[in-house]
Amino acid sequence: MEKEELQHRARHTMSHVLAAAIKSLFGDDVKFGIGPAIDNGFYYDFDMEHSLTPEDFDKIDAKMHEIVNQNLDMVKEVISREQALEMFKDQTYKVELINDLPEDAEISIYKLGDLFTDLCKGPHVENTKMLRGFAFKINRVSGAYWRGSEKNKMMQRLYVFGFLDKADLKEHLHLLEEAEKRDHRKLGKDLGIFMFNDLVGKGLPMWLPNGFLLRRKLNDYIMDKELELGYQHVMTPSLATVDLYKTSGHWDHYHEDMFPVMERDEEAYVLRPMNCPHHMMIYKNFMHSYKDLPIRIAEVANDFRFEGSGSLCGIERVRCFTQNDSHIFCRPDQIKDEVNGVIKLILDVYKDFGFENYEFRLSLRDKNNVEKYFGHDELWEKSEQALREILIERGVKFYEAEGEAAFYGPKIDVQVKSVLGHDVTLSTVQLDYQLPERFELEYVDENNQKVRPVVVHRAILGSLDRFAAFLIEETAGNFPLWLCPVHAKILPISDKFIDYCKDVQQKMRENGLAVDIDERNEKISYKIRSAISEKVPYLVIIGENEINENAISVRKRGTNETVKYSVDEFIEMLKKEIKDKK
Repeated sequence: MEKEELQHRARHTMSHVLAAAIKSLFGDDVKFGIGPAIDNGFYYDFDMEHSLTPEDFDKIDAKMHEIVNQNLDMVKEVISREQALEMFKDQTYKVELINDLPEDAEISIYKLGDLFTDLCKGPHVENTKMLRGFAFKINRVSGAYWRGSEKNKMMQRLYVFGFLDKADLKEHLHLLEEAEKRDHRKLGKDLGIFMFNDLVGKGLPMWLPNGFLLRRKLNDYIMDKELELGYQHVMTPSLATVDLYKTSGHWDHYHEDMFPVMERDEEAYVLRPMNCPHHMMIYKNFMHSYKDLPIRIAEVANDFRFEGSGSLCGIERVRCFTQNDSHIFCRPDQIKDEVNGVIKLILDVYKDFGFENYEFRLSLRDKNNVEKYFGHDELWEKSEQALREILIERGVKFYEAEGEAAFYGPKIDVQVKSVLGHDVTLSTVQLDYQLPERFELEYVDENNQKVRPVVVHRAILGSLDRFAAFLIEETAGNFPLWLCPVHAKILPISDKFIDYCKDVQQKMRENGLAVDIDERNEKISYKIRSAISEKVPYLVIIGENEINENAISVRKRGTNETVKYSVDEFIEMLKKEIKDKK
């Protein structure tokens, strides 16, 4: 049995051990819900009078170890519906599950020795002696509505981390500690990057001065890259008629994720969830020759999607976001060059940001559910094969994933492995024959015939909001100098050195550097600690010695060493570091 399968069985069995421990500790009146294995362990839902708290965790843990050490068999039995209803007649939630099973369903139970019997289809390990090396740690208790519905009773859900190897549990707990330290929601607040306010609206971020500077750097960076490659930037409105999205097909496939329709004077508008339809209309505004193509239209645009309250997560998942978007209108014979050009741009960008741990995913349609996609089989197979061949010819590592395509075409996604071990989709390239057809886009070919172009959808940074969240967590807020909102902070030892500090600040600002002065009437040690907590890359300390020597003392982030420079030397050093994107 492979480790992954054995670990799943062990976790599932341990959820029964947990239930047996709860029953033993808190009595037979406990009502049991469900207890599945999950990615990092398992949980079980309980309905009981005692409210579980962290103070209960040690005794539950001890009881679970005691049960494991009894070497109890896990025995499966298949029983009739009538037997099941009789067996679980005092367990309300189990009875509901039994009654919801199809008439012809096999009903099975698992007995954990004589301690606990559960309605379950398995699989499990055969005996708890196989769990003696299993490493687990009770994580937390939270409320959970029965079967996920707010109409049902709130139960207590006890989460437990669980791994076959102690080293894996230790590594998981370490990652959790890192995640807490790197959480972009906390760092975003601490570093003055963004804020939320319920009076403004859930999922609607407001970018503070430091955040605006970060976004501006990201925005300018990608726009400059695109301009070098012949992209033409446009600006389109943040709303459009419902008919535009009916024409594109987004209304049928996406309207449940849009904000409600706004109707006035017999006109119906919606906030846009994406930019594709607007760009289709820009292309259609002129008749193009085959010699004009490719036409690369780009925009950094605000989009709006009504994410459920439960899925909102800082600036990673919001209701208003800014997308680095582009649509390339090209001839069929240009597809390979254009997609290759996009992949090269992605690789160049990732090099600048220092991303190294990533792989390409070829996202295909679900062949068992083709009705949710536009177009016919021949076009889909042609599109999928075109992207597959490009990836093979480039020699990049990739894997295929059915069901991950857009509804109008297959795509190449770049899955970046974060420092916390998560797979994050940052960039995407999509091949689309469908929208040109729906919008009746045309160009005049070499035979003077009107034919359809092909559209390559691409996003390099994707959502600037999500990209910023990723950067915050990757760097733990220690941005490389070229992305820092503030490059240096000047710290005068006393007020009498303020004028000299302002002269240094002015000279640095004239050279394009962002520099602040801490003019507070505080000790220099306090100012240094404060600037370190703000993760400022360079601290410039100025006192009487620096003035006498016409110099500055500089302390680099992450070091305790102070080095003296002339102002000009320091300026040139920073400018080079920014240019080299270090």
